[in-house]
Amino acid sequence: MEVATAPAKANTTQPIMNITGSEVVIRSLLAEGASTVFGYPGGAIMPIYDALYDFNDQLQHILVRHEQGAIHAAQGFARTSGKTGVVFATSGPGATNLVTGLADAMIDSTPVVCITGQVFAHLLGTDAFQETDVINITAPVTKWNYQVTDASEISEVIAKAFYIASSGRPGPVLVDITKNAQVQKIDFAGHTPCKHIRSYRPKPQVRSEFVEAAAKLINEAERPYILFGQGVILGNAEAEFKAFVEKSGIPAAWTLLGLSALPTDHPLNVGMLGMHGNYGPNVLTNECDVLIAIGMRFDDRVTGRLDKYAKQAKIIHLDIDPAEIDKNVKATVPVWGDCKETLPLLTNLVAQKQHTAWVQRFRDMMEDEKQAVINHECDPRSGEMTMGEVINLLNKLTNGDAVIVTDVGQHQMVACRYATFNKSRSNVTSGGLGTMGFALPAAIGAKYGAPNRPVVAVIGDGGFQMTLQELGTIMQFGADVKIIILNNNFLGMVRQWQELFLEKRYSFVDITSPDFVQVAKGYYIDGQRITDRSNLEAGLQTMLNHKGSYLLEVMVAKENNVFPMVPQGCGVAEIRLK
Repeated sequence: MEVATAPAKANTTQPIMNITGSEVVIRSLLAEGASTVFGYPGGAIMPIYDALYDFNDQLQHILVRHEQGAIHAAQGFARTSGKTGVVFATSGPGATNLVTGLADAMIDSTPVVCITGQVFAHLLGTDAFQETDVINITAPVTKWNYQVTDASEISEVIAKAFYIASSGRPGPVLVDITKNAQVQKIDFAGHTPCKHIRSYRPKPQVRSEFVEAAAKLINEAERPYILFGQGVILGNAEAEFKAFVEKSGIPAAWTLLGLSALPTDHPLNVGMLGMHGNYGPNVLTNECDVLIAIGMRFDDRVTGRLDKYAKQAKIIHLDIDPAEIDKNVKATVPVWGDCKETLPLLTNLVAQKQHTAWVQRFRDMMEDEKQAVINHECDPRSGEMTMGEVINLLNKLTNGDAVIVTDVGQHQMVACRYATFNKSRSNVTSGGLGTMGFALPAAIGAKYGAPNRPVVAVIGDGGFQMTLQELGTIMQFGADVKIIILNNNFLGMVRQWQELFLEKRYSFVDITSPDFVQVAKGYYIDGQRITDRSNLEAGLQTMLNHKGSYLLEVMVAKENNVFPMVPQGCGVAEIRLK
């Protein structure tokens, strides 16, 4: 796969005279450091695509097969690169096809800038062809959006868009540009990235008294416990977080999006939180005396019933977004601010400790979980293949160095439970929105964001069929993405709930799929189907060794369930091992 080289500086000392608003868009993107755009052309954005024609040696454009694929790819790019993803789409249906991805990026705090074309300004509100009020439609699912009707606004608005998307708690931004603004000619004085917006304060002021109060609680605690989320990764604070964990000696468990912020094999990494998380991290939430939440938002899938959640504990909550403090769980001590700044302050004040007996409680419960669940799931010796053994073998063959992109469902929970990671920004998944169809386009973007790392998409048979047309993007641009379809011939997570809570009334979850290997071959992508355990490791090795993209379909147990599980309406301590 070809990856664009570092873009040339678009700023100039002398104004560029009489250029179109569309060219201003491209030059502004280059000045912001954009290297890759995911998009799909159409009538209302055609002038921007025409301007892009003269800059395709500096700004790489990836033509997706659906606009939802474009924004998921931009999300994958942002998650692995740490940069802001960029999307182009046309008006009307092109813009509305972005809405699911915008909602996904909003709830998962992913920095994306979407630039949509719009009809001529004088046609706004007339129900013109492919006109949609994209500003009002996307307002609830964007951090900021703005409609440009004059070319003189373009550079400043794009500068604000990148600043807002990437600063503070990141998120998606949409800039809608009318066609007249795209073709209008202006004198361009150069693009200046934004560093400040009046009334927008992305980083709250750190209050030392709260840091000191937090340190006092931690130093007095007998059973302190850390919950860490994606905020550690978004803040580029992995080193600071690791230093805090190791000095304090406190066991730490991760949310779905916090996975990979701390190496999986770190001795104080005690596992996954939440509905399908590990046994000890859930049960012991209700036995700790101080709970330290870092860059996480106490999502309902983590807390279960709030009236049964950590009632015995004093809560310390570190977050850059003040809106998250006290939203779901009342904090004893709130520590507002960027954790890259607040964690070193806290580390300086906490005592060097080893909570040996407390950490051992987590290890003992992990042994219980291994005996009850993990050993059979990850290393079955007979019967049908399991999703867990596929992930276990993948760990063995990649040594924890791969980026793993997961879709949504049983395979997602299994992959996130059992995947091992040595590096941050290795786990890409749809967390808060739970968007089926996310993984394939996100894996394409992830590869462009991390071109030198192996990228493996792990997808269910249901989710794959939602966006499988993006195989065409892989075909055209040669993205080296390895695809594993864990096929149980069911919409597995819904089926599991129907089995456990609806008396096995399997209502419309038995899904018929095409021959995925033959579908891939139609896109000139090699692949194979594995139906027997004896061929699994060799099949995975063939996939990883293959030059270019590869699809491996693995037929797994049809009615296998993901455990442990916190049933809906229960507290975290009521987690079931079977």
